[in-house]
Amino acid sequence: MSAWLWNLLDQWLFGERSRRTGPLPAAIRLLRYPYAILRDLSRGQVNLRAMGLVYMTLLSVVPLLAFSFAILKGFGAHRALEPIVYEFFRPVGTSATELTRSVMRFADSVSGGLVGSVGFALLVWTLLGTIRKVEDSFNFLWRVEQPRSFARRLTEYLGLLIVGPLLPVGFIGLSHAAMQSAAMRSLRGVPLMQELAALGLELSPYFMVAAMFAALYMFVPNTKVRIAPALIGGVTAGVLWAAIGKLFTTLVVASTRLTIVYAGFALIVAALLWTYFGWLILLIGAQISFYAQNPNYLRLGLTELRLANGEIEELALKIMYLVGRGHVTGETHWTVDELARALGMPGLAIARIVTALEGGRLLIATDDERLLPGRDVGHIPLHEIMEVARSQRSGQQAAPGLRVPAVERLSARLETAWRTSCGERTLRDLLEESA
Repeated sequence: MSAWLWNLLDQWLFGERSRRTGPLPAAIRLLRYPYAILRDLSRGQVNLRAMGLVYMTLLSVVPLLAFSFAILKGFGAHRALEPIVYEFFRPVGTSATELTRSVMRFADSVSGGLVGSVGFALLVWTLLGTIRKVEDSFNFLWRVEQPRSFARRLTEYLGLLIVGPLLPVGFIGLSHAAMQSAAMRSLRGVPLMQELAALGLELSPYFMVAAMFAALYMFVPNTKVRIAPALIGGVTAGVLWAAIGKLFTTLVVASTRLTIVYAGFALIVAALLWTYFGWLILLIGAQISFYAQNPNYLRLGLTELRLANGEIEELALKIMYLVGRGHVTGETHWTVDELARALGMPGLAIARIVTALEGGRLLIATDDERLLPGRDVGHIPLHEIMEVARSQRSGQQAAPGLRVPAVERLSARLETAWRTSCGERTLRDLLEESA
């Protein structure tokens, strides 16, 4: 799609008409979400992440199942993994059964100690690397610049590996127990209940997929994800999984060209294609959950945020002003998300400046992420705020180059001018002036 068409859609979806009240503007605002997803996909960054995860899947699928086998064997439920693996490969068509048996056989051999303790340790290390790759992809989509520490990764990843297999198996066990209960047996004679039970059994894999996706969206990104956006992303990804899975199955079954060209490798090609689509669906759901929680990013998308120096200085002053006023009046204790909504800016821009202001000891963050002045507002000079804003850099500091005396004298005069404008004024003076 050409640039002019994307620009036209951008102006239509984010223009003056979309900010009005009524059903049509509301529908236009709702269309921003599929537009943002398609725009991000067209730029290729999400697709590349999905391709990288396909490669990691080839390395980790057997260790993942082997580790799950080892956990579930203690509960005597390791065979319950087979229907879950089959559900993943089911869109491949008639070859799903063969793929499931092969993978389960490999995993059973590995979990039985065939590769030895050193080999199993290497497989677990590969598995931890795969989870880190997933976290990096989610952090990229959530604009999180600070990953988990090594200690947090080790403990949380191992916890995920231990608890993860138990949840779907427990879901399946509870479903079977509910279907075999006395209440359900008594209702089986009712035709309507039989139809509802059959529909529930048919839809249960998709409910499980949506729930697993929502759980990943909540706990994998290294940021606080609310329940509602995670559920929105999980349900959206579950619907896409069902729809694209049906379409993929139809294409695989109907296409004879794939078998003719790839012969015996057609099964592997189909499995790789579906794995790619599966990861792409997972990442699209993560993107949906991010936009649901941060609608200010719908227009910016994955474009790198670059503010002019003047914008950074003005934003730093506004942040300090709002935080200082909230602290003095006691009416509002701001968070980064609340500042982003109030200022109409993406949270990433606010977070970067807040981090710089914290580094300059002008702001402090409480345990519940509320922002407070780093000291009394009467002891925060405005020139310190400006200095922090003007000292922001992207990348390494440039080496000193050719000296041009005329330029240096002009820079010195400009430096003197803004310092003179600030004078001895403090943040309290700015608050009182506004009042």
